[in-house]
Amino acid sequence: MSFETSVGTRGGRSPKGPFVRVVNKIVAPMIRRKGQFGGMNALVLTTVGRKSGQERANPLAWFPGSDGSWLIVASANGAANNPGWYHNLKAHPDKARIEVDGKTVQVRAEQLHGDERAQAWKQISKNERFAGYQEKTDRQLPVIKLTAK
Repeated sequence: MSFETSVGTRGGRSPKGPFVRVVNKIVAPMIRRKGQFGGMNALVLTTVGRKSGQERANPLAWFPGSDGSWLIVASANGAANNPGWYHNLKAHPDKARIEVDGKTVQVRAEQLHGDERAQAWKQISKNERFAGYQEKTDRQLPVIKLTAK
């Protein structure tokens, strides 16, 4: 399936720029050690920049997929736009890796749609933080399935 999500007309503030890079550099090593952050399962997603071609690492919460995959949400704090890593995955769905549970895994990214997304969102939205992100915006938050290659 394709990566396709319309931008919204309203949403929360999405942190950007140098602040995010500093926070990511602090949080990513903690996730690599513990596999959790803020009481949630967490991983470090590395993508290839769609414009720069450089690797970008982002710490993200993840949810277990029914088939052993990892589900991540392009929430961007409920912002009207998708986060940069979403666009990187859209451009290069086969050039991603995750660091999770002390392992590095090459993954393929696929955006879920229709019933498959609805089933995944049913599980994910039980988490109050993610349900709140969806309430902040009028765009449908993309759910991305990461499977080991």
